[in-house]
Amino acid sequence: MVRMLETSARLLKLLSLLQASRDWRGPDLAERLGVTTRTVRNDVERLRNLGYPVHATSGVAGGYRLGAGATLPPLLLDDDEAVAVALSLSTQDSETAERALKKLEQVLPSRLRHRVGALQEYTVGTAAELDPAVTVQIVNACRARERLRFDYVKFDGEQDRREVEPYRLVHLRGRWYLVGWDVGRQDWRTFRADRVRPRVPNGPRFTPRDLPDLEAHLAKGLATAAWRFRATVTVHAPAEQVAAKVPAALVEATGESSCRLTAGADTVEMLAVYLGMLGCGFSVDGPPELVHHLGKVADRFREAIDTASHG
Repeated sequence: MVRMLETSARLLKLLSLLQASRDWRGPDLAERLGVTTRTVRNDVERLRNLGYPVHATSGVAGGYRLGAGATLPPLLLDDDEAVAVALSLSTQDSETAERALKKLEQVLPSRLRHRVGALQEYTVGTAAELDPAVTVQIVNACRARERLRFDYVKFDGEQDRREVEPYRLVHLRGRWYLVGWDVGRQDWRTFRADRVRPRVPNGPRFTPRDLPDLEAHLAKGLATAAWRFRATVTVHAPAEQVAAKVPAALVEATGESSCRLTAGADTVEMLAVYLGMLGCGFSVDGPPELVHHLGKVADRFREAIDTASHG
């Protein structure tokens, strides 16, 4: 289903490009769409099968053009597919995707325009890899104010059954996170959305709670979550300065020019990246795996410097 939705979103973007008053070379379309020229040829054939008059010319100056004066039929999508495609387009940072989304919204019935509006209201952030079907299920539960029941895959591969009052999908540090009130733990929790496996049906409706400050909640949640590795670092810089550079971490002031940073990640390599963003001195309290990794990185840098100085 994910591949089908990605194809539908790409066809809408292709249509948006073809509707410009110009010829398009296959390689140019491939570059704009981020695919191969073979995929472009296949997508053009799909559009023709749907009734779109796409003309092709051969030779050095050849390319593709949408036939003039034609009445374009709509893409054949059911309700959930149309909403998922709209989400895919709305989270892509390009003028082509924006034009394609406007064209799609023009042909959506009012009930679906409301659902697309809900997706934009309950998601915070930009594009990321996430199953559109899962996204729609989560956002529908947010909009309907229904408890979301799901299996959650933890970092060690084990699954845990959870029941949550869902509030927002937020994109941070390259991933989508579900923010919600965990019914079993009676507290706000943050879940990686790509590890959420929704179950049906949803649970009962709930009365909305006051949503916490998302930035502060996510910083604390991502720092204290069940990551494979969690680093505790003393940083020789003011807490405000450090928090601005590493937003998805817990930063506590220990003095005017020092603070303690707690951050989590699935790899020590990612933790090292966060520390490299600080631009100031620090000392690592743990874990030992991170200390060992930083030692290896330092050795590689020293070797590179020695090679450059003797080159």
